[in-house]
Parts: sequence; C-alpha cells; structure tokens
Amino acid sequence: MLDATTRSGGTATASASPRATVLAGPSELAVAVPARAGLPARCARVLLSPWSRFALLVALLVGAASCVLLFEPQRLLAHGWPPQLSGAAAALVFAVAYGLCTVAFVPRPLLNLAAGALFGSQLGLGAAVGGTVLGAGLAFGLGRVLGQDALRPLLRGRVLTAVDGQLSRHGFRSMLAVRLFPGVPFSAANYCAAVSRMGWLPFLLATAIGSVPNTAAYVVAGARASAPTSPAFLIAMACIALPALGGAVVAWRKRHHLRGR
Repeated sequence: MLDATTRSGGTATASASPRATVLAGPSELAVAVPARAGLPARCARVLLSPWSRFALLVALLVGAASCVLLFEPQRLLAHGWPPQLSGAAAALVFAVAYGLCTVAFVPRPLLNLAAGALFGSQLGLGAAVGGTVLGAGLAFGLGRVLGQDALRPLLRGRVLTAVDGQLSRHGFRSMLAVRLFPGVPFSAANYCAAVSRMGWLPFLLATAIGSVPNTAAYVVAGARASAPTSPAFLIAMACIALPALGGAVVAWRKRHHLRGR
C-alpha cells in the first residue's frame, strides 16, 4: 500500500483534483437546479396545499349550486324527460342525473317524488336509491380529497371531536343511524363523514340501506300522487310525516335538555 502510494506520488495528487471536480459537479448542479425550479415548485406546493384544495371544493360547490339556481334541472327531471328513453335505460340516466343534482344541493325529496312520478314505485325506488348512493359517493370523494386535510385540524371542540370519533370508530352504525333519522341534511352528513376517518365501504353500504325507508315513502307518494285518497298514498304520507314529527320532538327535547344544563 505504501509503495503504491509512493509510486503514484504527484499523480495521486493530480488525479484527486479531477475526482474532486466530479464530486463537486453534481452538488453544484443540485444547488443550481432547485434555484431554477424554485418558483414552479413553490407554486405547485401552494396549489396542492390543503387550503387551496378546500378553496377549490368551495368553488365547485358554489358553481354547482349556481347552475341549479340558473337552469333548474329538477324541472327537466320532472317535466322534460327525453321521450326516446324508457325503461331501465331511462332509470339509469335518471340515477346519474339524480346523483349529480344531490351534489349540487337539489333537495332529495323533490327528486324522489320525480322518480316515483316518472317510473312508478319499483323502478323509481331503484333509480332513487342508486342516485342517492352515487351522489353520496361523489360528495364523500370530493370532501375526502379536497377538504379533509384542511378541516381535520379544526376539530378541536368537544362536540366536533365526539362526532368525529363516533364516525371514525363506528362508521357503519353511525351513518346508518344518520340516514334513518329524519331531518339530518343529506349533504352535511356526506361532508362530515368525508372529514372523519370513515371508510368508503361502510359509508356507501350504510347510505344504501339507511336511505331506503324514507326514499321509498317519497317514491310511492310520487307514484300515487294522481290518486291522493288511495291507501298507498296515505300510508306513504304517514311514513313521511310521522318520522319527521318524531325527529322534531327528539330535537326539541335535546335542545331543552341542553338549555337546562
């Protein structure tokens, strides 16, 4: 080893210089490249930040709601249905339109009545439940991708923390209760679930099962609206009114209890 070093002598010193140059070259490039790419990288970080994505979510929802107010697609669903569509194909198109309309905050009771009036009780129920699950899945996906990272750090209050914990730990059971309980806004439940750590499958399965009773009542009412004195229509209206009344009583008692405390 010593002889090799001694024989190389000045050559070792001379060859160290190119080697140092080679090692220094990439480091200089590594410093230079971020310097040139610094502005695009900063712009990308800003655009992909949680609050930028949340702002995009808000813009999308405001734009969707504005389109509903301007064009009123619910009237198209109820009165302007394309005559060339019928049967299962029409129900499928209706379900897709139903889902998009729920994301844009069109009231579900109106869409459920339209489903019954257009397709009858059985096919209308399938289209309405399919549209409900599709709309819930779209809202859940938007909230999860664009809103969760920005909103989760804000869950600091006792009530918000308790709701988040319940939805995260007992997703299916909690969402099933939310869907069955009347008066809980459909869109609010979707976005609350999206901000929590609930999984996709429990959310969609609970939505599909829990939305059937209320949806069926509205669909049957829409299908039998031409015969308001028929037993089916009266039973459907009772199934709509009684749970709503029960939900109002429970909400009032909870409010009274909180005031007492």
